[in-house]
Formats: sequence, C-alpha cells, structure tokens
Amino acid sequence: MVFDWDGTLVDSERHIVSCIAESAKVCDLPELSYDRMKSIIGLGMKEALYDLYPQITSDQIDALRAHYSKRFHQNEGAELSLFPGVVDVLESLRGAGYRLAVATGKSRRGLDMAKEQTGLGEYFEIERCADETQSKPHPQMLHELAEHFGVDESNMLMVGDTSFDLEMAARAGSASVGVSYGVHDTEALLKHNPKRIVDEIGELIGWLDSVKQPLGN
Repeated sequence: MVFDWDGTLVDSERHIVSCIAESAKVCDLPELSYDRMKSIIGLGMKEALYDLYPQITSDQIDALRAHYSKRFHQNEGAELSLFPGVVDVLESLRGAGYRLAVATGKSRRGLDMAKEQTGLGEYFEIERCADETQSKPHPQMLHELAEHFGVDESNMLMVGDTSFDLEMAARAGSASVGVSYGVHDTEALLKHNPKRIVDEIGELIGWLDSVKQPLGN
C-alpha cells in the first residue's frame, strides 16, 4: 500500500503555501492567490514552479528552491502535525501484514527530515521522491515501487489527497483511495475513479475490512 505524504499523512498545506509565497516574493516573482499556490501541492518542486510561473528561468528556479528549502525546514516541526488517526492506521496496517510505501512530491532530503520529525519512518519499507524519479502524475513512482515489492501494479493501492496521486494510480493500473481532508476537493478526486473517498484516515481500515479482496496488500 502506497501513501502520499503532504496532505494525506501530514497537515502541511498552510506551511507549504506560506513558504512558496515568501520564496516567490524574495525572487521577484508575481504574487499569486492562496488557492492557486495550493493547487500544485503534490507535484515535484520543479514541475510545480513551471506550473505556477511558466516563464520562470533556471536561475530563478534554483534561487526559489534554495530559499524554500531553508524556510520550510526552519520551523517545520512547530508548523506541521499529523492528521488525526494516522499512527493508529499505520500500526493497524503493519499489524495486518501490509507492506507500506510512500510516493511523494517532496525531495529526498525533505522526506528524510520529515520522517525524523514525525517518527513515521519506521512504518515504511521504501519511498520514492520527486527528485529521484518522475514527478506525479507520471506513473513511474508506482512502477518502481511495484518492482521493489515484486508485485503487479494492479495489486497496489494508492492513498492520496490530490488528483495527481489518483491520476498516477490510474495511469499505473493501481487502485486508489482519495482523502477529502487534504488539498484537492472531492470533485477533483472523483474524476480519477477512486475505489473510495474517505473523510478521515481511520475510515480506511473499515473499508479494507469490508472489501472481499484486500486491495493493495
């Protein structure tokens, strides 16, 4: 079973948007609305910046990424929290024998720091980050995770809060579950035919218990 990180396990939306806005201002890029900036959460940083600022230069990307990284990690521990029920769900899944992974738009450095700060690293066998492979919604992350687990993509379940997560799953041939409490609204998630939309992460366990074939094991 594969989880997205930001917006699915960790409540980081406001912190991410704040860091993007501050970094863009420092780099003399136009001010954008909160909703516009949050819409790209889930993409790799480079892909997100090209989406927000199509005319951005390579030098501006490098400068913005450097400032963003510094700003994001300055107060990350104080400004981020796990969504309610996350640890209980991961404990239950691990106890039931599920092999767990992360597919995220974060950088490897960013994810490693986040795992240490949240204590969630122990639950995941493997992760894929946007600076290691193709960014979502390209299915490459799931292809690589399937290869690691030695399973077909159709035997994996992707859990995420954005259309990028669910589109990636659909393109890889994997089932998906959307969470409604994250970045993208339910209407956007439903476009990619998830097996289920949950309003809180704890609902995932009940749904898995109810399906005849445990998807994503």
